[in-house]
Amino acid sequence: MARGSAGESVLHRHLRVLETFDAWHPFLTLSEIADGAGIPRSSAHRLIAELEQEGLLERLPDRTYRLGVRLWEFASRTPGALGLREIARPWLGAVHERVRQHAQLGVLSGRDVLFIDRMSTRDAVINATLIGGRIPLHASSSGLVLLAYADASVVADVVAHGLRVYTENTIRTAAELRQRLRQVRSDGHAVADGFIHLESRGIAVPVNGPGGTVYAAIGVVIPNDGSSAHPYVELLRRAAAGISRDLAAAYRPDVDERTHGIRSVVSGSRRSLEYFESLETDPHDAGVLPDELVEPVSELR
Repeated sequence: MARGSAGESVLHRHLRVLETFDAWHPFLTLSEIADGAGIPRSSAHRLIAELEQEGLLERLPDRTYRLGVRLWEFASRTPGALGLREIARPWLGAVHERVRQHAQLGVLSGRDVLFIDRMSTRDAVINATLIGGRIPLHASSSGLVLLAYADASVVADVVAHGLRVYTENTIRTAAELRQRLRQVRSDGHAVADGFIHLESRGIAVPVNGPGGTVYAAIGVVIPNDGSSAHPYVELLRRAAAGISRDLAAAYRPDVDERTHGIRSVVSGSRRSLEYFESLETDPHDAGVLPDELVEPVSELR
């Protein structure tokens, strides 16, 4: 891999450019990208031009840039987070229909929980979550669930980098964090009362993958009104069990993912999936939308 004068790979420099964009800064100028990436303007100009040529960045008429649609195209092909999102979405939707606040799905990413899906109502309580957004693991119920079942080195890394305090209720010390993680493992769920906003309460449970490891966390954010968490926990556990069952079916060992990988990425009708798998031509030419969700939202209603 080619490397720059400082020993940094060219790929890493391109990634630094892409990482300057986030949900709050979706449109950036050349100068803003250069400043955000910490690279000279001349270098940023060259990197941006290369990314634009490949469709990874798009230049707008006002001379700002945004992330290119091709990034979404690549991400949509992975059986990783987006595959999980497709499989989990009917269950997440069922939870949201019952709760009518916020329902969300998160995965472990470094020292953060990365939220890959969220459903909300317009009049719901304050929630710091965005799709594609991150929250420190110690500061949310989903993060506590993921951290509780993570390797001990992840916990040590979180503690070593410090625990950001949002409110008077946020976990502040390593001892408090470790005690809370023990409680999560004992209870099988996490409750975060006012960790980021005092009026909001997060409740989350683990989602197990085919190998039995914790794959994700599914949770809700509701008013922090002192009501019992039990009904929400039971609702989330039923949804998590459904997601785990569907994950196991999608990644079952008797299916060769090299030829049937679409099952692990796409949630659609059975006939639609069979159609995609039967194509002998390029599947990108199909242009077909799923005509019905594959079971079973009704189980939570």
